[in-house]
Amino acid sequence: MKYSGPSPACDAFMTLGPCDMMLSDGFSDIPAGKLASVVTCLDMLERPARLAERADGPWQLRRIEAPDLDWYRDLYRRVGSEWLWFSRLAMSDAELSAILANAGVEVYALTAAGGDRGLLELDFREAGQCELAFYGLTGAVQGQGAGRWLMNRAIEHAWARPIRRFWVHTCTLDHPNALAFYLRSGFRAYARRVEVADDPRLTGLAPRDAARHVPIVEPSVRDSGRVDPS
Repeated sequence: MKYSGPSPACDAFMTLGPCDMMLSDGFSDIPAGKLASVVTCLDMLERPARLAERADGPWQLRRIEAPDLDWYRDLYRRVGSEWLWFSRLAMSDAELSAILANAGVEVYALTAAGGDRGLLELDFREAGQCELAFYGLTGAVQGQGAGRWLMNRAIEHAWARPIRRFWVHTCTLDHPNALAFYLRSGFRAYARRVEVADDPRLTGLAPRDAARHVPIVEPSVRDSGRVDPS
């Protein structure tokens, strides 16, 4: 996949508490049918200087008030399928509606060529903070400067409110340039976690051919013995 700007907030997994589990040094087995990801938690405590962006980009940002669920899920899939986003797809209509209709949640679409090509979701539900909940682009606008443009809009909208902290988490299932992009944007890393979840390609929440760079380990495949990491 061409560079799309980083995928949002390690959507592939629900966040564990900071001390739910401490891994020992060395290798840890992951059951077949599961995915494991190293998550980097990042934040910024003040608004950074705006980085240069393309001034003549053929895109706009539009706020989506009370998004239609079919519209939201379609864009969510088109942006996130390659990075195995699935948490919102696992929600019922009632659960997802409750989030998207909340006054503390802002949903935006990056539009270009008459269609929605990017997703930006900001979550202000915790007082004094904003989470960059979802952020990403479809292939139609990759490699054109839309990622930086959209991040600049995200920072502007987040810090337009009286917040003290803007935060995000990204993981090793995201685009390989994601973490570096966040760091360049002004976020700093403050914690690292390991998260495990069912592979959404095996539960039906993602297509079997999604994220071909991440092989599926079928539950029927059994470990025939300890693997020599060397």
